[in-house]
Amino acid sequence: MKWGVDMSTSAVKVVLPDDTSLTAFYRDMNDPERRTFWACATGWALDGMDFMIYPLVIGTIIALWKVEPGMAGLAGTATLLASAVGGWLAGYVCDRIGRVLTLQITIIWFSVFSLVCAFVQDFNQLLIARTLLGLGFGGEWAAGAVLMGETIRAQYRGRAVGSVQSGWAVGWGLAVLSQALLFSYLPADQAWRWMFAVGVLPALLVFYLRRYVEEPKVAAETRAHQSKSGDRPAIWEIFSAPIVKTTILASLVATGCQGGYYAVTFWVPRFLTTERKLSIVGSTGYLAALIIGSFIGYLVGAWLADRIGRRNLFLTFSIGAIAVVLVYTQVTLSNQVLWVLGFPLGFFASGYFSGVGAFLTELFPTRLRGSGQGFCYNFGRGIGALFPFLVGYLSQTTTLANAIAIFAVAAYSLFFIAAFALPETRGRVLSAD
Repeated sequence: MKWGVDMSTSAVKVVLPDDTSLTAFYRDMNDPERRTFWACATGWALDGMDFMIYPLVIGTIIALWKVEPGMAGLAGTATLLASAVGGWLAGYVCDRIGRVLTLQITIIWFSVFSLVCAFVQDFNQLLIARTLLGLGFGGEWAAGAVLMGETIRAQYRGRAVGSVQSGWAVGWGLAVLSQALLFSYLPADQAWRWMFAVGVLPALLVFYLRRYVEEPKVAAETRAHQSKSGDRPAIWEIFSAPIVKTTILASLVATGCQGGYYAVTFWVPRFLTTERKLSIVGSTGYLAALIIGSFIGYLVGAWLADRIGRRNLFLTFSIGAIAVVLVYTQVTLSNQVLWVLGFPLGFFASGYFSGVGAFLTELFPTRLRGSGQGFCYNFGRGIGALFPFLVGYLSQTTTLANAIAIFAVAAYSLFFIAAFALPETRGRVLSAD
């Protein structure tokens, strides 16, 4: 194990790993770390499944209820905007009542409202239900990412948190599998409802969290000190002079990385069934290539986050994402070539997320970590939330492919610039403060 000092901040202890293999972190985990890892990975997978259900059924919703594409995209945008609010609030709350309890509350919340979506009678009701679901959806990431970041040791944090992020691709795959099965055996006007009903499954995870997952020691010590001294952080403290620059730049990183991701993944299923003339079931193989690429991207990104650092990971993948998006949407390709390109598209459009959780955890002091991480990630989610709506709106005056490319390239460019302006945080040891 190597020790050092990050000169971008004063007296920050840094631990660099001796074993940089992808699976080293898991072999060396203790029991609390391993239980937290599996709880958060499962939660993130089910979270991803819940969110991706709507993009998969959006074509059915448009057809059944005669909804304009821009309005259909608005439901996705509303979910993400609400998740921005939910994530910031949950981050603040988990600094006050604990990471584990906040995580349980948010999981129950978004599971219940996924079930509510299955029973709505018109688009307005669906819009309201998806908005309320978003509050818990955003809160779950904020609480879970802080929990993982504080539980895992510094030398393994990038790989462990990044590997948890790969659960999103698993959840996406479960959503696509559910779509293929349900739309094969049920009429479309029933199948989409059962898709949302499946989204109640994450609630079962709460029983595991209550019994096996412990509050991180560093967070418990910090809250105990605050309770004794009466010095509890204010919700606006992340905008105070010593930390405001970090808050702004980290928010821009989160905006770019999520805006690009949502511009691509929200509308690709629709792009395949309209501009590429594939059926819902026929598009499954193309989405599978995208999802497999995404899953591998998460794992490679997790490894690179500890190997080359968080910032270099972001810079490399943002450039790769721009290049592949432009080829995928702007070059005339056969369906066979498009299927092959699904892998690198998923790889570059997702893999950088593996470094985001650890990066945000390491940027903020423990007393503000929930608030800072929750705000920045979910501010980015809130602004990125506009992209599904804007892509849908712009697609009414140009092709959907052009609309996806315009907003994805703009977002990934912002991601590159903001990441370049922030310091490297790899291996920072977290302390109670």
